[in-house]
Amino acid sequence: MSILNVSNLGVQFRTNDGMVNAVNGLTFELNQGQTLGIVGESGSGKSQSVLAMMGLLAKNGTASGEALFHGQNLLTMSPRELNRIRGDRISMIFQDPMTSLNPYLTVERQMTEVLELHKGMSRRTAKKRAIELLDAVRIPEAARRVNMYPHEFSGGMRQRVMIAMALLCEPEVLVADEPTTALDVTVQAQILSLLKDLQRDFGTAIIMITHDLGVVAGLCDKVMVMYGGRVMEHADADHIFYRPTHPYTIGLLGALPHLEANDDELTSIPGNPPNLAHMPKGCPFAERCTHARAGCADTIPPLVAIDGGALRACHIPVAELTVDNKEAAHV
Repeated sequence: MSILNVSNLGVQFRTNDGMVNAVNGLTFELNQGQTLGIVGESGSGKSQSVLAMMGLLAKNGTASGEALFHGQNLLTMSPRELNRIRGDRISMIFQDPMTSLNPYLTVERQMTEVLELHKGMSRRTAKKRAIELLDAVRIPEAARRVNMYPHEFSGGMRQRVMIAMALLCEPEVLVADEPTTALDVTVQAQILSLLKDLQRDFGTAIIMITHDLGVVAGLCDKVMVMYGGRVMEHADADHIFYRPTHPYTIGLLGALPHLEANDDELTSIPGNPPNLAHMPKGCPFAERCTHARAGCADTIPPLVAIDGGALRACHIPVAELTVDNKEAAHV
């Protein structure tokens, strides 16, 4: 069952250098219990896409298009209407738990406040529920630690607190913005395992925003690859990792380091991402693409379906692209 339908989403920012088009024509559908991964380099528009849907853009930002949550357009809702949905039916795990948690309030107060507002619970009942969720995300001695302040938790534990807060009201959609950034690989694996377990238990649909393809491989059903504010490729996770059809996706997979590599240097995509305030006329990846031809620099490729149901935005025929499909084994 479809929960969220996003159509032709655009995000623009007014700056001193002119209008910046951070997101252009983003379209996707999210179903119940599904995990969608949004990947790409920094500045590709991943986070701004979901911040627009949540009504959390900076003051100089505007959003266009549609983001239908059960048929209601999130982009045209008033702050009052959004507040009834945010934290209740749609929750978000932000990238930095230290700046997202209030350092002046205990974890208990920050968690119970959500339940008092959205569910009308008493503080005592809300505290009991908060402890249950801290137990669910495997915070040891939850009944004692719920009364502690954020600075008394490690980075990994703070991230678990953020996940528990996001799941308090059993949301239908959970947006996770780089939830494993700055965490060591052991804690990262624990967080991903936790999200899988919680999704199984609560049936939550997840939007996972990350630049880490390893995270995507371990969690996501569908993957959307973004570059320069546009979708380059959108397909099942298996297709992205084993049968990528866009030069940018192939470049990302090729840049993954792995233990079996014999080269002394890491592989990278040459060049730099485009300036969003002065976007190229054609494909945003054309200047860095080794397969680019004359038409690529002049015309933006449409996002069209190919065999297998995948979507790609590229002028280059799939048959002309070659990729070592074993790269996925290293993710």
